[in-house]
Amino acid sequence: MSIPNSLDTLTSGLASISRLPFGTIVSLPITTTSTTSSSDDTAPITADNSSTAAAPLKILRLYDMEGNSDCRLVRERITELDLCVDVVIPAGRRSRALNDSSYEYYMGETAGKSGAMIPRMMISEEGGDQGVKILVGSEEILNYLTDKFGPRNPIVDDNDDEIKKKVVEALVLFSEPLPSLWRLGRGHDVAGCALSQDTPRPVKPLELYSYEGNQFCRLVREVLCELDIPYRLVSAGKGSQQRAALAQISGATQCPYLVDPNTNVQMAESKDIIQYLYQQYAIYTPPNELLGMISGVITPVLKPLFKVLAPLQAGSSRENQSEYEAEIKAAKSEILEEISSEKVVIYTYSLSPFCSEALKVLDSLEISYREISLGLEWVPFLIKDNGSQKRVALGEITGQTSLPNIFVNGKSIGGLYEGLLPALEEGKFQTMLNTDDSNKRVESVEGVFE
Repeated sequence: MSIPNSLDTLTSGLASISRLPFGTIVSLPITTTSTTSSSDDTAPITADNSSTAAAPLKILRLYDMEGNSDCRLVRERITELDLCVDVVIPAGRRSRALNDSSYEYYMGETAGKSGAMIPRMMISEEGGDQGVKILVGSEEILNYLTDKFGPRNPIVDDNDDEIKKKVVEALVLFSEPLPSLWRLGRGHDVAGCALSQDTPRPVKPLELYSYEGNQFCRLVREVLCELDIPYRLVSAGKGSQQRAALAQISGATQCPYLVDPNTNVQMAESKDIIQYLYQQYAIYTPPNELLGMISGVITPVLKPLFKVLAPLQAGSSRENQSEYEAEIKAAKSEILEEISSEKVVIYTYSLSPFCSEALKVLDSLEISYREISLGLEWVPFLIKDNGSQKRVALGEITGQTSLPNIFVNGKSIGGLYEGLLPALEEGKFQTMLNTDDSNKRVESVEGVFE
């Protein structure tokens, strides 16, 4: 996920609405009474599971995938019971929990197999004689919570007729997969910007005040899952006693609220939190996903077309061919000089969204680079006077006439989605950047990655 935009906010809001009233309000079963005595009402409240009557229950670990419907059912119940989780461990595709045997939270020999079903909860009951217990799958976890705390309060009255009860039951069942559909592709897999061995990792788990039904909390949890970051979950749903603890540290009860003990950073606002997570615990800030999908569809179609149009636009059909060839030769010389002027050089169009996103990725790397614009766009009257010639020259040098075209130490790595991002994820960008090559030469993408 890139930095959230209005569409992310809308679809996350619709995901929350589709599951109302679940995962929003603390609603302890009617048979449950609080363990906190009335004489203790003014005492400071810490973020723990003391607000549940059948406690003390300690949720040590929760292996979770944010975009998984079964995991969501468990998180909804955790919010409603006002429980906290010592460590939520992302277990999405390509996560360390499933694939890295040296990882502290590796799921073991069953990782990646059917035995590694998620959600998976590790609990400890104080005073119990069974020690640590592992619950696997939403059904087993929810049944355990029901046995311990009582059933969820009904959303229809016992006196309602059977038809209404059946309709409500069907609607609840129908709504279970809807949040995953609204947020399709989010919170399932580790993002490419967090796959490299060089990805910075938090030493201590982060702490997140959150509740399941909040649309902004969801955006943050999705990124935590996609960046493979373990965190402590402090449930702070409406009516939660944990909100007093939140107010003590933040001055408000707004969720989400992030506490990073590794950097002593505390912050609210989902957009700020997500930006911080990318800056601190990712190799780069990902570009717009929708644009990436569009690129995957249109780029294979347009690239051959650009190769045909670029020479025509530069004047290849003119009678004086020697003049055309001289202009392309001059453009090549100018490009060779430009790509030697800085370790990273990017050729762009000012109005191109692909170029804008590439610049944002380079900015997130906090490196020095030179941008050379060939105009507003490639079409006539928007491209610069020598832009068409440079475009042809770039095509002859690198085999690519589309922009952006990015050079590292004089070598072309291609554009954004098919060049820069793969180079970053595979560690090749940094290797090329750190290479001190006094005999720089221009190579195509194919030459660089052979």
